[in-house]
Amino acid sequence: MSHRGKLVLLPPNRVWRTYPGGATLDRFAGKADPHDSHFAEDWIGSVTRATIAGREQHDEGVSQVLVNGTEHDFRELVASDADYFLGAQHVAKHGSTPMLLVKYLDSAVRLHFQCHPSREFAQQFLNSPSGKTEAYHILGVREGVTDPYFYMGFQHPPSPEELKWWIETQDVAAMETCFEKILVRPGDTFLIPGGFPHALGEGVFMIEIQEPTDFAVRYEFERAGYVLPEAARFMGRGIDFGLSLINFNRYSRETIERDYRCTPSQRRELGPNSWQESLIGPDKTLCFRVSKSVLNEPVTKSEASFYIGIITDGACRITVGGETHQLHRYEKFFCPAGLDSLKIDPEPHTEIVECYPPA
Repeated sequence: MSHRGKLVLLPPNRVWRTYPGGATLDRFAGKADPHDSHFAEDWIGSVTRATIAGREQHDEGVSQVLVNGTEHDFRELVASDADYFLGAQHVAKHGSTPMLLVKYLDSAVRLHFQCHPSREFAQQFLNSPSGKTEAYHILGVREGVTDPYFYMGFQHPPSPEELKWWIETQDVAAMETCFEKILVRPGDTFLIPGGFPHALGEGVFMIEIQEPTDFAVRYEFERAGYVLPEAARFMGRGIDFGLSLINFNRYSRETIERDYRCTPSQRRELGPNSWQESLIGPDKTLCFRVSKSVLNEPVTKSEASFYIGIITDGACRITVGGETHQLHRYEKFFCPAGLDSLKIDPEPHTEIVECYPPA
């Protein structure tokens, strides 16, 4: 087949969201007039359809990809040769879904207070094998934002009755008192398990790695002048359903830093001055894995699984299947399970973040 032995390139795949952002993504795409809009995310190598109340007529989320110079619907391409793209062992367990969703997210404002179901909740109540545990890998911060942050878990938990009243009355100030800011800087990685209430702060550009769903309940109904339709608040269900997802336990900032900040580990040498380090492994979550390769000389690199690679610093040439691809910072690719190895010729200190399915 013509796609075998080839790298899959991943052009921009912008998706409409309920909050504004995306000017950073415009700049990287070379647009003449970069600006914020509701297309604040880029879904990378996605076979997941976006769920957006009021935009059901738009088929958003699934990537259009390039293989050997030809454009393909990625979901259809993967399904046409799943053993090659995903690996026979993965297909035997999960079928033709990668069990992974990766995004660029560029926030112009603080996002809604929200929560996603855990995998166990989704399996029990949503007839889905996946919930929406996710991770943030911070890439950049907008000029003028001095203390970039996100909220995660309740540092000052309300009772369910208190939170229900605040949601019903949209007392956002009261909701915000439940949290303390978790400060971030480029290079940080955090895991946000399903069930944890959270909100990303304004001006943060990051990679989001998550389970492959668009499940979300939102407790705050208006951001930046846009009011959520009722169907987009609690996934078409009522407020009691929205409350039932939440982990109401207390998590201090010290606990978040200790248990949910992901520090590099399990270093694997790739060359005399090049290495790969694990950012998120099975000790943190069984939902996905994330590594980072730091390259300072040509390497030939093979993996036991498919993965999505994102150039987060530097640039490189990747040679495979008789083709050489020049990839610059923030460009990305999909490496099929059926590719034996990639030859990578990097600029000094090129970094590639690699996102993998569950082990």
